[in-house]
Amino acid sequence: MDPPRPFRLAAPSVTAAARGLRGLRGLAAFSPRLPSPGPAQPQEAASPLPALFRGLGLHERPLERPLGRGGGAGDRKAVVPPGPVQQKEEDEGTALAALPTRGQILWKGRGAALPTQPGRATPCPPSPQPCPVPVPVPESPSAAARPAQGTKAVVKGTTVRVGLNFVKIHCQNEAVYQYHVTFSPEVECKAARFAMVKEQRAVTGDVIAFDGSILFLPIQIPKVSLKAQRNSDGQEIIISIQMTKILEPSSDLCIPFYNVVFRRVMKILNMSLVGRNFFEPAQATTLQKYSLHIWPGYAVSIGRKDGGLFLMVDAIHKIIRSESVLSMMQTIHSQSQRTFQDECIKQLVGSVVMTRYNNRTYRVDDIDWDKTPRDTFTLASGQEITFVDYYRKTHGITIRELDQPLLVHKPKEKQMPEGRRQLKMVLLVPELTFLTGLSDLRKNSRMPKEVTWEMMQNPQQHYQRLAGLLRRIRDSAEASRELERWGLLLDTDIHRTQGHILPAERINLRHRSFLPAEELGWHREVTKEVPIAVISISSWLLVYPKRLQPLAKELLAAMRSSCGAMGMQVGHPSLQELRDDRIETYVRAIQGSLGSQDKVQLLLCIIPGGRDDVYGAIKKLCCVQTPVPSQVISAQSLTGHPGKIRSVVQKVLLQMNCKLGGQLWGVDIPLKQLMVVGMDVHHSRSMGMRSVVGFVASMNPILTKWYSRVVFQMPHQEIADSLRLCLSQALKRFYELNHTLPMKIVVYRDGVSDPQLDTVLKYEVPQLQKSFETFQNYQPSLVVIVVQKQLSTNFYCLTGEELVSPPLGTVIDHSITSSGWQDFFLLAHHSRQGCSIPTRYICMWNTANLSSEHLQRLTFKLCHLYWNWPGTVRVPAPCKYAHKLALLVGQVLHHEPSAHLCEQLFFL
Repeated sequence: MDPPRPFRLAAPSVTAAARGLRGLRGLAAFSPRLPSPGPAQPQEAASPLPALFRGLGLHERPLERPLGRGGGAGDRKAVVPPGPVQQKEEDEGTALAALPTRGQILWKGRGAALPTQPGRATPCPPSPQPCPVPVPVPESPSAAARPAQGTKAVVKGTTVRVGLNFVKIHCQNEAVYQYHVTFSPEVECKAARFAMVKEQRAVTGDVIAFDGSILFLPIQIPKVSLKAQRNSDGQEIIISIQMTKILEPSSDLCIPFYNVVFRRVMKILNMSLVGRNFFEPAQATTLQKYSLHIWPGYAVSIGRKDGGLFLMVDAIHKIIRSESVLSMMQTIHSQSQRTFQDECIKQLVGSVVMTRYNNRTYRVDDIDWDKTPRDTFTLASGQEITFVDYYRKTHGITIRELDQPLLVHKPKEKQMPEGRRQLKMVLLVPELTFLTGLSDLRKNSRMPKEVTWEMMQNPQQHYQRLAGLLRRIRDSAEASRELERWGLLLDTDIHRTQGHILPAERINLRHRSFLPAEELGWHREVTKEVPIAVISISSWLLVYPKRLQPLAKELLAAMRSSCGAMGMQVGHPSLQELRDDRIETYVRAIQGSLGSQDKVQLLLCIIPGGRDDVYGAIKKLCCVQTPVPSQVISAQSLTGHPGKIRSVVQKVLLQMNCKLGGQLWGVDIPLKQLMVVGMDVHHSRSMGMRSVVGFVASMNPILTKWYSRVVFQMPHQEIADSLRLCLSQALKRFYELNHTLPMKIVVYRDGVSDPQLDTVLKYEVPQLQKSFETFQNYQPSLVVIVVQKQLSTNFYCLTGEELVSPPLGTVIDHSITSSGWQDFFLLAHHSRQGCSIPTRYICMWNTANLSSEHLQRLTFKLCHLYWNWPGTVRVPAPCKYAHKLALLVGQVLHHEPSAHLCEQLFFL
């Protein structure tokens, strides 16, 4: 018998990391004068709290968005205003950065004030002088413009009773006590310290949270010195326990180990921890024809909101492939041997895989083609062992394919618990790893629909799963006891509160205005009425391969029959028929046609279905090299029944009008001299590829004309550092078009998580303010709003006997909002399937004196202005435009688009 054929067949390929960074195209004039660095500020002492979190099992894990609730939506304000923030709440909110020096009692009285948390402004009395924020350079915006905390005003209007996927937690203990533990002589081994403290139950009790030096107890004990014996050498150890702080039971310092307690509760209910969430593999649904398993599960977390301490529960799913990564690689090899390694890198790098032997997830950062399971690695003890022997001895697994390459995961430094050696990389065996999510399976048009159908939950079904989990916790004596040990008591049902419904918005076309039908949008109106501004298309080019000639004729006929009702005049195009559908054929034909004709308004290309390479080549040519608005249509979208084709052609005509500078519809904008800005950052999944900042700004009073820019920055960098240039250029163009400058600028910043909010406040807001210095005596008011759409928040509205999604325009700005920021939740769009997920808006900066109601109304209006969809969308239109722009540049162009296209929505 022939020996098994080695798996490595192709020569090593160049990974994405080795392709290098493309040069950044120079941005236009108006280069800003950057502020000179100021003196370095002293850094705060490192807090011991992160070590506690790691000791309790709160390690960072690869971020993966779970699936399974359908489309999203939002929410708004209360009828009864929350009371002022009490001193004890301020103490709790600032305690995180004020941990004591070990061995020293800093706070004995429960009413004593704590130092101000670094990075947060202290409350300012009314004064014309702004309060300085103690932050490092670059200079930070003044705290006076920060919306006041605890002063969320009541907005009048229609109210609605809303249920939330939050469960109120009542703290029955009077306090949580923090102690500092020392060992004499010093015990280096953390496991030994855990064991010694655990032996002192007669003094500490059974309920403890300990990280090796900081101890939390629900009871108060006096300062004690206890004796223990070290097992390794029998030496006597003196353990000194001294109280350092008394915490309110709902203090922010208590929340991390409350979450650990709830993790224990979920494990008591026999749930498996995968990443940050819990799943029930035994209840999985199997889709045999797609080799998929769908695990039901829950995302749970405890946090403090305006309304107190809450448990957030979300019913989610995880998709697991039943075939291993090795099987997938073998399939790729059988289909494309010559480009095997390139295809593997394309399909695997950036994806998330799971190892079933420990249910851990990892992001694949690279593939090491030179290592196999025969190679060795070094254990923590210093022993070298092969992958084959390690898995056989540790997990009882026999690796069959010995010539397979290894997957590379590069852990972030913060993922490593304190005291452990920092790993440069983790090597995974493809035979033992399984892909999660859909990834390349989305190419199958039927599969996503069937998978979505299995995971889809309407509001009633979603609520029933949450209620079922609460019932299981109540019925389990062990789970209930685990919560009671820390004095935690859950409500028996979800939290219900009162929301507010914003007024419906009027849609304006050229000759008429109308109120849209509830939840249905206005597709019929925009395809039968004349838009605000129409661009006649007289000189345009249609390119298609010869075999798609029938589709080209059908497309032209459908365009001629549909354009009249929309007020568009579309002339006969110049036809360019190609002999084949190769990339080179398209590029040469387009270049030749654009060079031979004086002025081509627009290029329309028909390409075969699934040809992303052709699409990318056309877009690079038309957006970067030879700037001209372009429309690329897949042949697959032009096949089907006549009604479908007509709908596709109508959308194509609307997009063509937008890309040429036309304006489709608008809403009433009462604010005068207003500019609205949208910002988003795209991060490439490919290693070494630069992140792209998309910047879009309005150019007219009714917010229907847009100016766009992009900026490249370091890979995975979220905080933008070229905003002064972008806003300066936008203001300059605004002045050229309107002969005046805007006096109010509202910026919607998408894609910022809670830990990054302070950084945005310190580094992005000053850049925006610096742009005003470009013009003499120009000081407009500025509003900066962060948009968060990756939420696990759900709203339910009771109609009859069932829960349904609340009406559009539902807002909640109390109870579940943050006590540290002025924020609100808005449900702006209707989800046809599943639950409607709201969007959270955080007002970080406001010198325009715009009230909460003004900001909510403006935000809801902007959710009506995304011209790719004749209806409301989840986020304001400028955010959607900035996202589309950054996505096109980051995934396809990889270069800055031509400045000739900056006033056209060429990226739709």
